[in-house]
Amino acid sequence: MSAPRYGETALLTPANLMTGFRILMAPLFVYLVVIDRISWWTSLVGFLAAASDYFDGIVARRHGTTTSGAFLDPLADKILVLGSLYAIVLARPHGVTSFLVPSILITFREIWMSYYRSRAARHGISIPATRIAKWKTFVQDWAIAFCVLPVAAHHVWLGEVTIWIAVVLTMYTGWRYYVDGRRLLHAR
Repeated sequence: MSAPRYGETALLTPANLMTGFRILMAPLFVYLVVIDRISWWTSLVGFLAAASDYFDGIVARRHGTTTSGAFLDPLADKILVLGSLYAIVLARPHGVTSFLVPSILITFREIWMSYYRSRAARHGISIPATRIAKWKTFVQDWAIAFCVLPVAAHHVWLGEVTIWIAVVLTMYTGWRYYVDGRRLLHAR
């Protein structure tokens, strides 16, 4: 039995519902990071939010991707990751020094990328997510996880090393999107 297919303009799809769940979980996770950073409850909420990102992609591919999903999924990622990073900066004694600069760099890249993608869209160019961009989000999620998981949070270096790996991947993918977008624009 095959899965039902949704049209490109569908809004209420299983994948979008999972993305909506992630958007709703983000404020709860950020709150928990600030008030109770190193705990299993915080870790569980963060895991559920991050897992929804993985599973909504599988569901979207099975049921058909939509334009609303293409907008909502990266938005949910930005809300969850950036909110979490700044919550860690607020909640961590060393957070200001070790996570502030990476958080600012990731924020600037995300703002720039959103602007660049919207400009490209006005020219009819879609810049889809790449496999390495999905890895970038995965590494960002792990950097956050290393700061809230009770078994890892006291090993501060795990989060710090991972967040800098995430920064490198974030900048690299931003540069690749820029190059690919320019190539598509000049090919028209």
